[in-house]
Amino acid sequence: MKTLMEKVRGEALRLPVDERASLAHELILSLDAPSAYELSPSVEKEIARRAQSVREGTASSRTTEDVFKDIEAKYP
Repeated sequence: MKTLMEKVRGEALRLPVDERASLAHELILSLDAPSAYELSPSVEKEIARRAQSVREGTASSRTTEDVFKDIEAKYP
């Protein structure tokens, strides 16, 4: 028998990507210190823009290996 958590998780994972993102955002805000997770309208807009570019296939990307190399070079 599935737990409530497993049922909710399963239902949530069947949501469209934009609804999952919205739900994740709301869940984060429901934690003890929501002010620590609040985003400015400009940051929310940038996140939406980037998500849209990923959906459209126009986003540029880098490998995680390249990203970590840059971080390690900047913060030895």
